Amino acid sequence: MKILNVVGARPNFMKMAPLVRCLRDRGIEQKLVHTGQHYDANLSKVFFDDLEMPEPDVFLGVGAGSPTAQIARIMLAFEEVCAAERPDLVVVVGDVNSTLACSLVGAKALIPVAHVEAGLRSFDMRMPEEGNRVVVDRLSELLFTHSQDANENLLREGIAREKLHLVGNIMIDSLANHLERTDASPILDELCLEPGRYGVVTLHRPSNVDVPETLLGIMAALHDIAEEVPLVFSCHPRTAKQLKGLAGYQALAGRGDLRLLPPLGYLDFLRLYSNSRLVLTDSGGLQEETTYLGIDCVTLRENTERPITIDEGTNRLAGTKPAQIVAAARACSGLRDGSYTPPALWDGKTAQRIVDVLERWAVQR
Repeated sequence: MKILNVVGARPNFMKMAPLVRCLRDRGIEQKLVHTGQHYDANLSKVFFDDLEMPEPDVFLGVGAGSPTAQIARIMLAFEEVCAAERPDLVVVVGDVNSTLACSLVGAKALIPVAHVEAGLRSFDMRMPEEGNRVVVDRLSELLFTHSQDANENLLREGIAREKLHLVGNIMIDSLANHLERTDASPILDELCLEPGRYGVVTLHRPSNVDVPETLLGIMAALHDIAEEVPLVFSCHPRTAKQLKGLAGYQALAGRGDLRLLPPLGYLDFLRLYSNSRLVLTDSGGLQEETTYLGIDCVTLRENTERPITIDEGTNRLAGTKPAQIVAAARACSGLRDGSYTPPALWDGKTAQRIVDVLERWAVQR
């Protein structure tokens, strides 16, 4: 069995690293393809280093562009890779443009596709990721899910049950594997932060940062919260750019203890949020990671494709209106009594279960 593993954006790296490691340990032939969708060193190279991932075997270097242009460039470049490598399987993770593009190429070339993190649904087609998820799942032969609700979504859409494999959350593999290594990170000392006495913020979704009124409202709420608890904002380049030209933002800048930082490496950021009192975010991955760690999370969105983080985890869906965000943050206790249990199969062993399935599939096909 020869596998092409595809990554393109920062969320992909945390999901692919445990799988690459497990495939290597089992002696399965694989090559890592990086599309270059995230090409900034702070969004790409530092994560490879922190996650101890090998250098990509193939780097497509597609860079920035409109979603359609980016997907088209990835497809053309990846088609050449597939023709040269002739893999038995293409493995994609998550829901970014690279995931969609390489799944389409695999389907057209009659190469089976495996989708890790299948079945997530926000039921909001205005989200770019939602369309990607639906199409990739339809094209995939092997669908690896992280919770029972994802299986139910896929069954309702007519996906054959035998294609579904409930394996758990592979993001948690990376977190569990690297949590102890964060002790070496100096980030808390550098920022003069005490564990449990601050909050962490991330914000990057176009629906939040590209609409000036929405972004200004969210920032107003964050500054209100920062008057009660210090906040550290790891600021995505897209968000930083929008803040620079945001009318009315300067009037907020002096309120509360809100510090803006550039994007952090995986270990520094894990150290930062794993010791925080609460996290405010529009990230899907952070909803899951805080759920695993038992840390309060306030999600700055109107919906989530990860309802398990609300039903069984520590997540609150606050929307984007300032009053609701502030109220949700104030409702967070910040207390961890040791009795919390993460969702089933979120145990750091998901990559092993995926490779077990792949080995059986290779024998049976």
